[in-house]
Amino acid sequence: MSFDMNKLMQQAAQMQEQVQKMQDEAQNETAEASVGGGMVKVSANGAGQVLSISISPDAIDPSDPEGLQDLVLAGVNEALRAASAKVEAKASQMQSELLGGLGLPGLGS
Repeated sequence: MSFDMNKLMQQAAQMQEQVQKMQDEAQNETAEASVGGGMVKVSANGAGQVLSISISPDAIDPSDPEGLQDLVLAGVNEALRAASAKVEAKASQMQSELLGGLGLPGLGS
């Protein structure tokens, strides 16, 4: 089996470019979560940023601020999880494609 160092270096550079591209695209990968029967909706991106929070007037009960806090927290966590899952799925696909292109036994497809 021959080993082409130049090819490996080219592929490492391509991999680095792909990782940077993926990080840039993570900001565009968004997800929305709805909790409490739609009383709280949260949108987040794959870069871990909360983009928006929408709270229905029905969710605002002055005698139960903890309930609203719990809904907002649950919505934020779910939106961030869902956006992260989208980014991870793309990263996994990209990794498989890149490693498969290396032609090394046991890597990729």
